[in-house]
Amino acid sequence: MNASAAALPIDTRTAARARHATRALFATLGTMAGVWGAHVPSVKLHYGLDEGTLALALLCGGLGAVLSLFVAGRFIARIGTRHAAGLTGLVMVLCVAIVLQGHTLAWLMAVNLLFGMAMSVHDMAINAEGTALEALGGKPIMGGLHGMFSVGAMGGALLASLLLHWQWPATLQFAVEAVVVAVVVVIAWRFLLDAHPAAAGPDGPARFVWPRGQLLVIGLLIFAGMAAEGIMYDWSVLYLKQERGQPQDQAALGYAAFAGAMAVARFGGDLLRAHWDDRRVLRVSAWLAAGAMAVALISPNAWVTLIGFALAGAGIAPVVPLLYTAASRVPGSSSAAAIAAASSIGYSGILVGPPLIGAWAKAASLSHAMWAVVIAAALLALGCARGLAPPPRAD
Repeated sequence: MNASAAALPIDTRTAARARHATRALFATLGTMAGVWGAHVPSVKLHYGLDEGTLALALLCGGLGAVLSLFVAGRFIARIGTRHAAGLTGLVMVLCVAIVLQGHTLAWLMAVNLLFGMAMSVHDMAINAEGTALEALGGKPIMGGLHGMFSVGAMGGALLASLLLHWQWPATLQFAVEAVVVAVVVVIAWRFLLDAHPAAAGPDGPARFVWPRGQLLVIGLLIFAGMAAEGIMYDWSVLYLKQERGQPQDQAALGYAAFAGAMAVARFGGDLLRAHWDDRRVLRVSAWLAAGAMAVALISPNAWVTLIGFALAGAGIAPVVPLLYTAASRVPGSSSAAAIAAASSIGYSGILVGPPLIGAWAKAASLSHAMWAVVIAAALLALGCARGLAPPPRAD
């Protein structure tokens, strides 16, 4: 990535515009996540699904995300980060616009599959764009970019809460969001860098490599973190509405608190890393997430639950930025290939999370199933020493 980024003839003004455009795309991706999370109960009601069947539909999104990782690197290398981000952004918008236009489970599964594929490639493209900009500017910006995703997720959930309170139909909300996000994507597309990250890297083409050794451990830690985040994304609003009896507009505030705290923690993450090493940051954060989520699930008080969700979000926030950085430093392959390999396991957390929670909820209750977040965070805390250990030196 660094080589191709450095080769671009870019002035300061062009780089600044590209940074603003990339921030906007991270924010819009988060906005779609926030609106979707707030409307999982709407999807469940529209299609008349139980928890198990809903989990099957959500599984398709994770499946699409994982499958696309095997070709994402080559696709982005061929057409560049700019066009990959723009095209996949518009495909995601289309999926959001049509998700409630059908009436069969097959339609919902097909739309989710396409959405998962587009989201995964879009995510990789804008992260590659951020890496190129970071190399050009010579200062870290990835924490701030991921923070913009969380800001967008919080804003999307808050917007959904407000529109639900005003009794806007879910189909109209999705349509309005799709139009707004499409406009942002088209405008941002114009100002992104035309980088081809795998074409000129010192380690050769960024082809998919199977993770092993330390890279495998990092991938498993990303799996735990993304599983916890995905559970909150897909199930937290439904949990508050169905198990705690909150109106849907109020339940959406639970995910907004989770995402908002993630944003604050990610923006402040670089400052924390200046005083603590990465292993300590991840270990303390993971234990915070596990403890806060446990309290939120035990307490009958709605305010305690809201604060618990927020602290859980703050604890999970450093997982992806820290572990993606750790993966890029593992020797033996290009940074892009290493990140794609670790991501393939990480995104499997999104693949496994929905059916796990659905099956658990059907066998017991959604209240019991949400304890999976506590378990995932605890595994992160216990495994981070191995995953973030310095790689062995080659003789």
